[in-house]
Amino acid sequence: GKVPLATRLVPPEMGPANRWDPVTATALRRFVQAHSMIADAPVTIALRELAAVTIDGEPAAARGLLRAMICQLAVLHAPDRLLIAAAISGDSQSHWDWLKWLPHNQHPSASDRAGSARMVYPSLVEARDALAGLLNRPPHPTPDGVYLPHAVVIVDGDVIDGGERTTGSRIEGLTVLEVGTGGERFAGTGSLQLRVPAPDLLIMHAGGDDVSVRPDRMDPNAALVCAQRLAAYRVGGPGMGDAWSSDWGARWQDLLGIADLATFDPTALWRSQHHRDRLRVPIGTTVGGVAVELDIKEAAENGIGPHGLCVGATGSGKSEFLRAVALGMMARHSPGLLNLVLVDFKGGATFLGLERAPHVAALITNLSDEAPLVERMRDALAGEINRRQEILRAAGNFVSVAAYEQARRAGAQLGALPALFIIVDEFSELLAQQPDFVDMFVAIGRLGRSLAMHLLLASQRLDEGRIRGLESHLSYRVCLKTLTANESRIVLGTADAYQLPNTPGAGFLRSGTGELMHFQITFVSAPCGPAVSPPVVGCGESMPSVRLFSAAPTGPVRLRGTAGADRSTGRTVLQAVVERLDGHGPPAHEIWLPPLGAPPTLDAMFHDASSGTGNLSVPIGIVDRPFEQRRTPLIIELGGAAGNVAVVGAPQSGKSTALRTLITALAVTHDPGRAQFYCLDFGGGALASIRSLPHTGSVAGRAEPDLVVRTIAQLESIIRRRELFFRENGIDSMAQYRRLRVGDDAGVRAATRETGGDRFADVFLVVDGWATMRQEFETLEAPITALAIRGLSFGVHVVLSASRWAEIRPALKDAIGTRIELRLGQAADSELDRKQAQRVPKDSPGRGLSAEGLHMLIALPRVDGVESSAGLIEAAARLGQVLRQRYGESAAPPVPLLPTHVDRHAVVDQAGAELGDSILLGLEEHELRPVAVDLGQHSHLLILGENECGKTTALRTLCREISRTKTAAQARLVIVDFRRGLLGVAESDHVGGYAMSPPALTALVPSLVDLLRRRMPPPQASPEQLQIRSWWSGPDIYIVVDDYDLVAVASPLTSLVEFLPYSKDLGLHLIVARRSAGAARAMFEPLLASLRDLSGMALIMSGSCEEGPLIGSVRPTSLPPGRGTLITRSGAEQLVQVGWSPP
Repeated sequence: GKVPLATRLVPPEMGPANRWDPVTATALRRFVQAHSMIADAPVTIALRELAAVTIDGEPAAARGLLRAMICQLAVLHAPDRLLIAAAISGDSQSHWDWLKWLPHNQHPSASDRAGSARMVYPSLVEARDALAGLLNRPPHPTPDGVYLPHAVVIVDGDVIDGGERTTGSRIEGLTVLEVGTGGERFAGTGSLQLRVPAPDLLIMHAGGDDVSVRPDRMDPNAALVCAQRLAAYRVGGPGMGDAWSSDWGARWQDLLGIADLATFDPTALWRSQHHRDRLRVPIGTTVGGVAVELDIKEAAENGIGPHGLCVGATGSGKSEFLRAVALGMMARHSPGLLNLVLVDFKGGATFLGLERAPHVAALITNLSDEAPLVERMRDALAGEINRRQEILRAAGNFVSVAAYEQARRAGAQLGALPALFIIVDEFSELLAQQPDFVDMFVAIGRLGRSLAMHLLLASQRLDEGRIRGLESHLSYRVCLKTLTANESRIVLGTADAYQLPNTPGAGFLRSGTGELMHFQITFVSAPCGPAVSPPVVGCGESMPSVRLFSAAPTGPVRLRGTAGADRSTGRTVLQAVVERLDGHGPPAHEIWLPPLGAPPTLDAMFHDASSGTGNLSVPIGIVDRPFEQRRTPLIIELGGAAGNVAVVGAPQSGKSTALRTLITALAVTHDPGRAQFYCLDFGGGALASIRSLPHTGSVAGRAEPDLVVRTIAQLESIIRRRELFFRENGIDSMAQYRRLRVGDDAGVRAATRETGGDRFADVFLVVDGWATMRQEFETLEAPITALAIRGLSFGVHVVLSASRWAEIRPALKDAIGTRIELRLGQAADSELDRKQAQRVPKDSPGRGLSAEGLHMLIALPRVDGVESSAGLIEAAARLGQVLRQRYGESAAPPVPLLPTHVDRHAVVDQAGAELGDSILLGLEEHELRPVAVDLGQHSHLLILGENECGKTTALRTLCREISRTKTAAQARLVIVDFRRGLLGVAESDHVGGYAMSPPALTALVPSLVDLLRRRMPPPQASPEQLQIRSWWSGPDIYIVVDDYDLVAVASPLTSLVEFLPYSKDLGLHLIVARRSAGAARAMFEPLLASLRDLSGMALIMSGSCEEGPLIGSVRPTSLPPGRGTLITRSGAEQLVQVGWSPP
């Protein structure tokens, strides 16, 4: 008919009308009128704006027009946008039976015995009621842009009550198309009447002019052909996105031939597959409804594999395609024939739910934020290539898995070697972050044919530059909707994928021959839907009954998902299939173990935590070996050259926990007679929790300097005693000594008791916080280094923790054989593998590198199976209680401390006959034995210390020891005591002079000088006389000076300096005590300078370290009263507690 031109024709301005040419103006007017209407143009009506359209006239002509309208609607609108229902009387049903073929006429959620229920009803009321639930929403786009369906209802015959026409009630989104009879029409402004007088059509506008146009017509046969051709087409339904209703496409279970997802037997399905179905999976249907299968076998086996590519933009259905491929492979193949590796570089939603299937050898997700996991995946895949090659080589040098399987089928006793299908989603982003990963894909592409490894790479976009070298291995390509024509051409060679509709699931499959196949993906994320009812066999019938497929209902109509299908409500096809697959067939060989996560407990490291190994070999963690596709215990061997241990890591990296784990592992596997621990805790106090173990001798912190020093002294003493014991008993190694200690032979045990009685076993010095120890106990670094160097030969081990390797000096580092490296502050500081050190996570205490450069995780120091770092102190206490009950009285010897007070008489009694005649000073720290001062060998003694440190007590003790060990004829004391602290000594018969003031000292010194001058050897003295000092007789002179800092000012004692070098010949002994404050400056005073130059003995008592070294390298430190460091020229420095002597 004629319709107005869309663009209004406007004549040009031609000036005043009196200047127009009449002929030309008339022609212009006619031209505009003629061309403002278009003849023979399609005439449309907007059904969304109309509630009812009535077609009056001769019934055959009216039906012909309505058939044309319905077919036009069906061809141009998808079933998700348009529903076509019918309300037809019995005598009119034959005219509309062809509707049953239209997908638009199938009810979305109801079915009968013939399949989906056809929306054909006996009355308009029933039709409206049936459609009301589908159309009770506005027929315009929802906020997410999805159009809700519009429905048309064909009305033919007496199916409308009178009230239906006059009430004006209207359902949004529904239009009634009625074959009229010229009678009563629908009321309201939303109705339209069409009249069909032959051969024209009169359109009745409400309140407008009538317009005559030529109608469309379609005969019944043409409508039937059109409907049957549309019958095979299905598209997505409302709210598609990544999911669409299975009712709109070929059901996955139908393609696989599964009647009921809830009850099918996977084993039976696997056995029913033919050889041609191997590595072949249905992925959807063609536009004609023919199933499309992806065959990843290589071309020699009539497949299009082994490797392929899938590209599709967001929303194209790529994830659904990958799920369909994976699920189909699982359903058609047993785990003994096919395993899958599923990789999702981003997120993990693509393969969510498939991890339960026994076919899955690895499910790897969320790699985009974890670069170390990408490297780990590379190692796992490389390890799988190596594993398959080793299997083929060990089985008889087979050239391929195909030859291997052929030998198996021939009867060879070989294990199954399933094909491996590797599906990688978002591989382009993977290569963008890790470009060199393409080498692994190329390796799989090159070796996959012989090793039965198949690769499917999927991405939203394809960057040709990133897959250079890989293209030749990709034999098939799947391309879904692309955003640009160029992307389609890169994948397919044509722009066809770009021209696909925006509805997800449509795509093209191109094989190696270049053939393109258009298909629609099957949907495995759809609800399960009802089981297909088995054919009903009547009583006595041998064949199923045949039903007529008609527009009318066949049997009762029921909603899918109700009645007999309740069991599948809420479950998707994928979930239902995986649930059925679970537990069927042998589980796949795991090529990807979960990354190291929560630390395990120690009891998981050994099978029997109560059994001791006795060889100092213990597990303390796990090592991740992705190439070998396994994890192994981190075992440290401490019985040989690797007996010293260093744990290095940044703050909060788990160093203290690692030390506790090592101690706990040794304690659990060794009795206290084989392993003992002495700890210096300069960290956060974590080692305090191991005090409860019977293996622990002591735990000393920075607030216990005496115990710290004493601990080192005890270990030095152990080495000295064992060195002597080994030499005297012909023991050539610590291994032999261990055998003697734990020997089962009674004679051996007796010999051991006779030769040593050593209460110590393998002794471990554990230092937590090496840098702090060096800073606060500088003098202990050298002894500990010596322990590490010499100790292993005598069963003494050094275990320390540090923040950086640079904190450990080379001499000590060279003696450390076991190095445990946790996360470092700077990966460049790693001494194991700097590249791998960068990949140690920061928020995982206990993570680090093994000596091989592999990632490892330290176990928690507990054996109660609780994988939590909370409650470690309580767990250690419980373990200590259990071990003490197990071992009874057996425990590590504690560290005996120097007492803060020891009586001089107790020291004399302990000395016994061995040192009974010596001048005893007190007890020494190493053996807690009496220590004597040899004033015959070393004539002089200098005592330095702060106020109240015990200097006067030391002088009092020495004076009384001189009086005890020597007679008055052998020794004479001259005491200088301005503060009168030695008054009690002055009453002794040995005292030859006592000066309590400067005048008294001035009066005393000249007689001393005169005496010493007379004792000077005469010029004619012979060597023999000099040796026996025969030129003079009388007692040795012991000059005892207290508080020399008070005497030094204009001291008359300076006159004695000339005699000090000859003290041995003169019988002169000088014992001087002075405050340590200012002592460094005072050392330049003549008397003190001479004492220092003569290398006499010194006792450095408590004082400020700020004074610096006073004698040699010894600095004063804070010590208890009566304690000091004794320095001799012939012996080592030793800490002593001076025996107490009352005033």
